[in-house]
Amino acid sequence: MKLSTPRWWYRRHGAPMGLTRLLLRPLSFVWASATARRIARGRPVDPGAPVISVGNLTLGGTGKTPVARALLAHLRARGLTAHALSRGYGGSLRGPVQVDPSRHTADEVGDEPLMMAADGPVWVSRDRAAGAVAAVAAGAQAIVMDDGHQNPSLARSLALVVVDGETRDGEWPFGDGAVFPSGPMREPLAAGLSRADAVVLVMPDGLAEPDPDLLALFGDLPVLVVRIEPAAPPPSGPQLGFAGVAKPWKVERALIAAGCDLKDFAPFPDHARLTPADLRFLTDRAAVFGASLVTTEKDWARLSPADRVRIHAWPVRARFEDEVALNLLINKALSAPRH
Repeated sequence: MKLSTPRWWYRRHGAPMGLTRLLLRPLSFVWASATARRIARGRPVDPGAPVISVGNLTLGGTGKTPVARALLAHLRARGLTAHALSRGYGGSLRGPVQVDPSRHTADEVGDEPLMMAADGPVWVSRDRAAGAVAAVAAGAQAIVMDDGHQNPSLARSLALVVVDGETRDGEWPFGDGAVFPSGPMREPLAAGLSRADAVVLVMPDGLAEPDPDLLALFGDLPVLVVRIEPAAPPPSGPQLGFAGVAKPWKVERALIAAGCDLKDFAPFPDHARLTPADLRFLTDRAAVFGASLVTTEKDWARLSPADRVRIHAWPVRARFEDEVALNLLINKALSAPRH
């Protein structure tokens, strides 16, 4: 059973430590130690092409996949054959396998790879090094590795960490800095930033500028600001929204900000597989308002073909505010030795 993301993870330091968080602290030390050992023991493989790693310091909900898609589009616009590489979380295939949207399902390759395969070549491989080698053998001139910051198996030319710029309503992207399960961090902040070449800061609707206190945490690292914007207007008429992502409340906010006539919203855990009972609930709830159903592209990828016909997928895209700074980083990555 999948669990929803705890909202208390994202409460900034200074809030009283609850009993649950206190009891989970010892497990956090175990998690952080295991992650550090795995990274230290890694022997990175050079697959023969530049690798751009797009990763998180926290467990989901930062906008990492839209950023990876934007980077792939950028590389392809420059005439490079760029392939995406993913572990294929939630999928059954170990790989390496190139995702075929006409043949594969989310149950086989994962929802995010299936969604990204609509744009261009995507490889799924539990062994990232083997997947990258397969991609290069298939003609990849550059690889964008999705969710790769804690994976030490590949030599990379550019390591980007994607950070949610949400700092309103008492929320802070790193919570109080605690590592999972007592907080949202995959590893301590300083450790994660020490392996990064730049930060991609995803700014939410309604916040024009990044929080100076947040920027100060990144020290001398370059910071690229990204906006997540609708690729199309929300569907017209009354809608009932739902999303199985790490921070479903952000999808609800975004739909409203885009002008959607949102009557109600149902959150689900990240990567949740909707059961027939879930879909009946959504259908019945929508009928109360005379509404249609709308969800994210990621959630839509997990639906059956029959359900996709009656449920709208609302697409969003990441836009880098400073294309010049992005180009400088990409140029450096394409020419630099891999590390």
